[in-house]
Amino acid sequence: MDVMPLLMLVAGGAAIAGAARRTPVPAPLLLVAAGLVASYVPGVPDYTLDPEIVLPLLLPPLLHTAALESSYLDLRANLRPVALLSVGYVLFATVIVGYVAYLVVPGLPLPAALVLGAIVAPPDAVAATAIARRLGLPSRITTILQGESLVNDATAITAYKVALAAAVGEGATWGEGIREFAVASVGGIGVGLILMVPLHWLRRRLREPLLQNTLSLLIPFAAYAAAEEVEASGVLAVVVVALYLGHHSWQVDFATRLQEAAVWRMVAFVLESAVFALIGLQLPVVLRGLGEYSFREAAVWYASAVFFTVVAARFVWVYPATFLPRALSARIRERETDTTWKSALVVGWAGMRGVVSLAIAFSIPVTTHSGEPFPARNLVLFLTFTTVIGTLVVQGLTLPPLIRRLRLPARDSSAETLAEAQAQSEASQAAERRLDELLAEGGNALPSPLADRLRAVMERRRNAVWERLGAVDEATGESADDTYRRLAREMIDAEREVFVALRDARRIDDEMLRTLLRRLDLEEAAAYREG
Repeated sequence: MDVMPLLMLVAGGAAIAGAARRTPVPAPLLLVAAGLVASYVPGVPDYTLDPEIVLPLLLPPLLHTAALESSYLDLRANLRPVALLSVGYVLFATVIVGYVAYLVVPGLPLPAALVLGAIVAPPDAVAATAIARRLGLPSRITTILQGESLVNDATAITAYKVALAAAVGEGATWGEGIREFAVASVGGIGVGLILMVPLHWLRRRLREPLLQNTLSLLIPFAAYAAAEEVEASGVLAVVVVALYLGHHSWQVDFATRLQEAAVWRMVAFVLESAVFALIGLQLPVVLRGLGEYSFREAAVWYASAVFFTVVAARFVWVYPATFLPRALSARIRERETDTTWKSALVVGWAGMRGVVSLAIAFSIPVTTHSGEPFPARNLVLFLTFTTVIGTLVVQGLTLPPLIRRLRLPARDSSAETLAEAQAQSEASQAAERRLDELLAEGGNALPSPLADRLRAVMERRRNAVWERLGAVDEATGESADDTYRRLAREMIDAEREVFVALRDARRIDDEMLRTLLRRLDLEEAAAYREG
């Protein structure tokens, strides 16, 4: 097995994603563009998307990471708009895009056109999360987009299976389609509900952080595989488990949380980088398979029709789904006071497609049950590719200036800091009361310097957030909190240099050096986190 192409993909994707952080261009767009360019560089190997790898091996960890970072409470509060987008919109787009393709492409059967509609219907979880995180959208819009992207893949995959069954000659009916959708949805949620409690129990019982994080890496794959084994939605199983684990992560010990956060950030970064680069690298593969269709005809007419239908269908769905419930319910109007035409416009325009659509398209069988070639399979692949690229480039590039032009209300950082300070103050008061209770017991007696140190650390945590709201030093441009962290790091750097010098002088060995440096690293991390 030649691992060099894989190493090149991961290393190149990571390097480009890292460079993108220094540019105003979102990383997904730069990665796609780099993939497109690299696909025609001599010596770059062909990268063909294998659905047997993308769906079971890449999709679960990406969904798991996005769900861990999502808020269960916020998603529950926005369940109606999330459900309307992740289920209603995907089915609506499947039908509309499929029917337009049926009308536009001569000789394309309606079932095959609906296969295309289901493939390009779901906005991508990775693209939505990556771009929303970069833009700093209002929290409710971010929650809706993330919630939609977590669930819509399950709807699209089920719709694809139903349309594909009809296209290959299995004779699927509407009743069978509805039954399969219900089984996949209920089954996926059920598997997630069954697994989430024992998995969380096991995570709490394991005392070794390395074992706990190994389990954490296996969880999304186990949930996905268990659901798919019973013909349920692996996507929904992964999302349900991850939402539960994220909501109860406070019950796991601190070492596991610290390691887990670092591990999943690294996994998400590597996979997201590779996924978007892979999209661009598919261009030669797709063009070679275009076959009997001329590039000009397919690119100018068919691809444009599908792309504009995908974009328009989202607005046709989003605006009624946003404002009809408000017109019909006074309770919704009172609860969702921040809903405006501007927020609906952003949600409508933030419909980038991604690697899941391409992976599903590559899973289309070559022949039908009768042995005939699958109708227009190569064209469906091409139209999927152009739609994914079109939405990522056109919508991805224009979304940031659109948001700036609309002047959406930004997150109130002062209000968030004030709420954080008040929460920290209440927690510190509880900690102070508990410390007094403990010190009053005979078995907990401490020398005064140590007891004072506990109180000083607690007071530091209480004041750190309030200091962020305070004045800035005119000479340095720093708040008191910034100065504290800088001085703490300078002191730690001085200690670190002494430890290294002692090791070099053979007064301590490397094992002792690692122990001392780890202690300083924890101190530095604590100083940073307090800020």
